[in-house]
Amino acid sequence: MIYYSDDGLTVRAMTEADAEALAAGELAQGWGDTLEKHRMRLRDQAAGRCVALAAEYYGQTAGYLSVYFQPEHGPFTGKGWPELVDFGVLEKFRMHGIGGRLMDAAEKIAAETSPVATLGVGLHSGYGSAQRMYIKRGYVPDGSGVWYRDQVCPPHGDCRNGDDLVLYLSKKLR
Repeated sequence: MIYYSDDGLTVRAMTEADAEALAAGELAQGWGDTLEKHRMRLRDQAAGRCVALAAEYYGQTAGYLSVYFQPEHGPFTGKGWPELVDFGVLEKFRMHGIGGRLMDAAEKIAAETSPVATLGVGLHSGYGSAQRMYIKRGYVPDGSGVWYRDQVCPPHGDCRNGDDLVLYLSKKLR
């Protein structure tokens, strides 16, 4: 299914070929082997748990984002608000509006079932551009504080500033 198409950019449902291309692209930029992660998104999509999006830029797979209908972790569990999960644009394709179009498509999908979209963002500098994008798009922190390994990190609690340290945000869609 195609969710957006214009001027060399298409946002559509992810395929196995996309998963392989994204994993190869991430490996080439030093991110390690991510093929199983992308295949998990495909399995979840086939099971109806999410819509796994892929962005194709002039014929090359360039980015991805998934919309999960029932979050299983974080402060929004059980509220029926979709969570945008695992957002990425390969470095060589950045600065072409691909991330914004992926977000547009994901928010449109989320709005079909909920007035609110949610997400969690990592706090280290590698997530800096995503943090800025989310705030500019109107996402606000939920107020539960920082989460570490799927639990609220208490004041002065021990944590490590890695991918497991997350701030949850939400946005009213309609």
